[in-house]
Amino acid sequence: MDENQQPHRSHLFAVRLWREELGAGQTEWRGKVQYVIGGERRYFRDWSTLVSFLSAKLQEIEDCADAV
Repeated sequence: MDENQQPHRSHLFAVRLWREELGAGQTEWRGKVQYVIGGERRYFRDWSTLVSFLSAKLQEIEDCADAV
């Protein structure tokens, strides 16, 4: 198999976090995760949404690699 066709052994995700003003002195953490290679991104307000995206994306990548 050509080096360019081998599945990647690591994957790059960018995670951005910030505090969102809700008013009345309240704030909430917000975030965005992006799969750098493919460009897919999700916005989230809780960690479970972040983890779900990461898990699903990694499973998708693994399934694609198995199909090759």
